[in-house]
Formats: sequence, structure tokens, C-alpha cells
Amino acid sequence: MDNLFSGISDTLLSIREQEQSDVLLKSENIRIERIISQGQTSPAIGWYDQTENEWVSVLKGEAIIEFEDKKVKMVAGSYIHIPAHTRHKVSWTSMQEETVWLAIFY
Repeated sequence: MDNLFSGISDTLLSIREQEQSDVLLKSENIRIERIISQGQTSPAIGWYDQTENEWVSVLKGEAIIEFEDKKVKMVAGSYIHIPAHTRHKVSWTSMQEETVWLAIFY
């Protein structure tokens, strides 16, 4: 047993260039990750265009996921399904607190 909020780096995440990402479970058809952001966003150039479906939830904090035709504000408890090859990016995460994501790729 473990806890989704344990092991979060004590280092201020906003001074890091990258999010903290931890694979919690991986098998042939599924990958579950905990991602921690604090001010980080997707790379400025390009969009994610993944070959996997993704279900993602914000457990703590706030973020904005941008699609080609809309922006979606995510808050604690929000979740969204992103079908494979749906172009998207994270355009904002809170700098005041960590944003803790749970992402399931399948």
C-alpha cells in the first residue's frame, strides 16, 4: 500500500524545469502515473498527440488543458477523457500550490 500524496519532492517544484512524474503501475495495456506540477506547462512548441487513450484527474491544485478548439479548467476532483490522437497541451498550472494529477493511459 502507498499514498498518492507521499513522496512529493520537498524541493520547490516551480524552480524545476520539468514536472515530477511517477509510474505507479504498468502492464502491457495500461500505465498509471502520478504527475506533480507547480507552474510547469507543456513544451511551447507542439501539441501532445498520443497513441494511447488518456483518462486524467486533478487530485489537488488547478490547471488548464488546451485543445485545438477549447480550453478546459481543471480543479481538484475534475477529470477528463482524452482519446488517442486528440491534440492537447497543458497551458497553465498553479504556481501557488502543487497540482497533483492521476493519469491513466490505455
